[in-house]
Amino acid sequence: MIDTHVHTEFSADSSAPVRSQIEQAIRLGMPKICITDHHDPDTPFTELDFTLDLKSYFPAMEALRKEYQGQIEILIGIELGIQRHIADLLETLSRSWPFDYIIGSSHFIDGKDPYDASFYDGRTEEEVFRRYFQVTLERIKAIPNFDSLGHLDYILRYAPNQNRFYSYDRYRDVIDPILETLIVQGRALECNTGGYQYGLGTPNPSADVLRRYRKMGGELITIGSDAHDPKNLGYAFAQARSLLKECGFRYYTVYKDRKPCFYPL
Repeated sequence: MIDTHVHTEFSADSSAPVRSQIEQAIRLGMPKICITDHHDPDTPFTELDFTLDLKSYFPAMEALRKEYQGQIEILIGIELGIQRHIADLLETLSRSWPFDYIIGSSHFIDGKDPYDASFYDGRTEEEVFRRYFQVTLERIKAIPNFDSLGHLDYILRYAPNQNRFYSYDRYRDVIDPILETLIVQGRALECNTGGYQYGLGTPNPSADVLRRYRKMGGELITIGSDAHDPKNLGYAFAQARSLLKECGFRYYTVYKDRKPCFYPL
């Protein structure tokens, strides 16, 4: 299966050489790989600078695409950190570069990083989760320039109790509008196997959310490992394949030139 969520040394939180990810994909027999390094503009409250140097990124990816031609197809993507106050900036960026694929992700909320334990100070876990989903909904309604919503319940990875007290049913009133918006707008939902890597026992989003998305009529599903290291490329893809088939999906989606292509599960 094709991994469409991969990070390299161009992401502030990864030191993996691009070649190491590509070579690992070849070893795993992947016919394609999509590199999607982080770009989160205007996040001065984070320790790392998640601004992607696109003037270096694109030429490097295009050179590697030519070099590996005949061995593996390299798709050039990006993971955009979506925030409403920079919607115009993100729109301009998405039109200025010939990306194959754009992931839209909610990483930071209200000027804070969910990775930081202080994010939960003075608030209950449920209040934080609900705020995260509500902000995500507002963002995807305001920002139309991405192809797939990345790791919908990403916040569970860093919550004090992770997903111990979380369930789709408990938050369906704030999750369903997100799924409905994606379906109406013709955008995909990502099945991010990083959830398995973080010990959640399920991808992001959870199995119940994936089932609900399919039941509501959602068909566009992308698959990514969120690998920041070659050892995690294609992580738990066999589990993801089985789960998606159980949920009623027959195909998964890979974007090229911002257009969906479908591959059987």
